[in-house]
Parts: sequence; structure tokens; C-alpha cells
Amino acid sequence: MSTAPAPLMTTPGPPAGSADIRLIVTDMDGTLLDDAKRMPPGLRDMLAELRRRGVLFSPASGRQYATLAREFADVAEGMVFIAENGTYVVRDGVELSSDPLEPEDAACIVRAVRALVADGVDVGAVVCGKRSAYVERSDEAFLAEVRKYYVEHRVVEDATAPDDDVIKVALFDFGSAARTTAPALAPFTATHQVVVSGEHWVDVMNRTADKGADLRRLQRELGITPAQTMVFGDYLNDLEMLDAAEWSFAMANAHPDVIARARHLAPSNNDNGVLRTITRVLGLPT
Repeated sequence: MSTAPAPLMTTPGPPAGSADIRLIVTDMDGTLLDDAKRMPPGLRDMLAELRRRGVLFSPASGRQYATLAREFADVAEGMVFIAENGTYVVRDGVELSSDPLEPEDAACIVRAVRALVADGVDVGAVVCGKRSAYVERSDEAFLAEVRKYYVEHRVVEDATAPDDDVIKVALFDFGSAARTTAPALAPFTATHQVVVSGEHWVDVMNRTADKGADLRRLQRELGITPAQTMVFGDYLNDLEMLDAAEWSFAMANAHPDVIARARHLAPSNNDNGVLRTITRVLGLPT
């Protein structure tokens, strides 16, 4: 991991086609997807060209594996999905790695969320299992947010003991997650990661789980170096992943800490920044 933020490159960047890239890893929301949650035009054609060149493309997201698999269903063969912020990694339907929470730890987090609700905070917990997500709130406003990221979810009376391996507990705060929910979870920071993954989302995971750890493991298994790795991200849960690649790009719309940490700057997610950058660096046909 870098000991200091890498310099931000604000110049146009390296010559087109100059990089030997073997692995491309991208965050989804705020990075690959635009603000309307749409895939960029031309993505399927680019994926076909990357496959032809032997370049592995890997989505790395806080989203559920089932949601990612649905998004890429027609091109998923051979693709590595780094799901649930690195707590669950799958390739061709086979688990490569996972980092489940202890059941009692997950239950304690759910009870902490219940206490926040009792204090008047408009927040809900999503208990993320390998097979499904589990929620206690059933109001449409909350479920509408859950559906965006967890295509497989169930409303249950008690989410403290699902019949599943719990790999993460995500909290959706209708206000500011950084100002309200994350500080309330401070007691968990001594033993777990409490990561603000979006304006309204906080994820609680094992300390050993993050996108960067999974990326480094993948690099070792495939014999791919950081110099052959390109990474795109926009939010705080992407920081460790950026450290694992020499070709690290923050989106122009990224959190300031992400921009400070990345080596390069890409156009925003609404300007098709991921595809435009890949096209330029790899010298792909436009």
C-alpha cells in the first residue's frame, strides 16, 4: 500500500497505446455507470475487443454478486466479479474467496441499527449473505434503494440470524451517512472496517476485507503486475484498490481523497470516462 498519496496527473496522459495492460478493474456506481445507473454505450464492443487481446475485465463493487452477474450476464464468461466491497469474489459461478463476518458480530451491527432507528435516524440495515440480502424494513422508499444494488433480497422479521454466510452489513441512511450513521458505528472500528461507500451508504466488514486485498490476490494468481493493472474508482471504498495498480484513475467526479490518492485523472462517469480512458491508453479503435 502506498505510504503517501500518488501525484495527480492533470496533463492529457501517456501516449495512446503505450501501456501493456493485462487487467482492468473498475468500480461501478459513480465510475463505470453514469448518475442514472446506466452502462456506458459501447461497453459490450469494448469487452469483446479486450477479450480478443487477452485483457481481463473485472467489476469491483459494493453491489451484490447476483446483481453484478445480472448486469453482465451476456459477457460474464471468464470475468472475475469482486462483489460486496471485496468480501465475495466469484468467477464463472465459482467462489474464489470470501470473508464472512462472525454471526454474533453481524447480529450486533443489526441491533446497533435498531437503536439508531429508535433514536429517530432514518436508516435501515441490509444484511448481505452469499445467497441473498436480508432486510427488516419493508417500506417502499427503503426497498427501492435496496433493489438498485441487491437484486436478491428478502424481507424478514429478524435479520440477526439468517440461514446464510453473512459477508457484510450495509446501512442505508436517508440523510448523510458520513455525518450520522458512520459516527454511530464508531465502537465497531476497533474490530471491523466501517467504510463510507457513498453519500447514503456505510458498509461494515471484517478488517481483512477490501477491494485492494482481493485485487492483489488476483494479481498473484494470474501473474499480473501492478504495472499491468488499470483501476478506476470514485469513492472511499476504492482507495486500497487504487494502491494496487500503477495505472490508477480517479474519476473527475470522485471524492477529493480519491483524487489525491490516484496517479491519474479520468473524465467523469457522466462523460464515459472509463471507456474513453481505456480506449486512449490501450490504443483501441474509437
